[in-house]
Amino acid sequence: MTDDEPVRIRAAGGVAWRPGPTGVEVCLVHRPRYDDWSLPKGKLDAGEHPLRAAVREVAEETDARAVPQVRLPTVRYHSEGRPKAVDYWSMRAAATGGFQPDTEVDEVRWLDVDEAVRRVSYPHDAEVIAAFAALPPVTGTVLLVRHAHAGRRGTWTGPDNGRPLDEQGWAQARALADLVALIRPVRLLAASARRCVQTLDPAAARLDLPIEVIGDLDEPKPGQQPDECALAAAACVTALAAAGEPVAVCGQGKVIPGMLERLTGRADDFTTPKGGGWLLAFTGDRLLAADRL
Repeated sequence: MTDDEPVRIRAAGGVAWRPGPTGVEVCLVHRPRYDDWSLPKGKLDAGEHPLRAAVREVAEETDARAVPQVRLPTVRYHSEGRPKAVDYWSMRAAATGGFQPDTEVDEVRWLDVDEAVRRVSYPHDAEVIAAFAALPPVTGTVLLVRHAHAGRRGTWTGPDNGRPLDEQGWAQARALADLVALIRPVRLLAASARRCVQTLDPAAARLDLPIEVIGDLDEPKPGQQPDECALAAAACVTALAAAGEPVAVCGQGKVIPGMLERLTGRADDFTTPKGGGWLLAFTGDRLLAADRL
């Protein structure tokens, strides 16, 4: 199967990991239908985001409540004569226990990486585990989003900072709340624009967290240089990640690309649509991965 072949089956899963007595352990599942050992995964529900599906499938198959950190290689192959793609993420197991065997998965094992590579039944699973093992430790996770749709700037008669979300924007904000909840953030932070704060409102209600307003995420003010704002925003996000707990941040479209250029150290297309975002993983104060949602 080639990358340009139409995908007819979409699935997602994860390398769920936890600290073990001698190092990191990863989770494998045994499927009696195929009598194989594999990474937990499953098909996307209609309209489901792959990241949400990955976390859901890991929970359903292993009873591990896992927090996504870094996107891993996508596996492509044919299943029942149809092209299939499986997106994987590394996931820290925040809680485990309660597994009950059933007809889909009858056994779960937590193994060290080398043993897991030997045990899996498929080479592509071994490659995904190897990609996970090659990662430096993830010490901080930031879910970075751009504010949701807020109508047109030219049709709003008040100060632009007070422009609110429109109907489409509120629908996007509610959908984003599902993704924000996946990383189990301890803090929610937003640029000072009303639309940025409102974008996190559904997540705040769901998680019972306050929204902290921080000016370092704002767009340039008159006379302020864009580079200055991008540097301030990058420093802010780096400091948040260095605290070692997952956080969610809502910023503005004129700041996010420059911020990501500085965090990644490369010029790329970091344009982010309204209601879109990035999963950022840090090791110390260094950005390890920026995965577009």
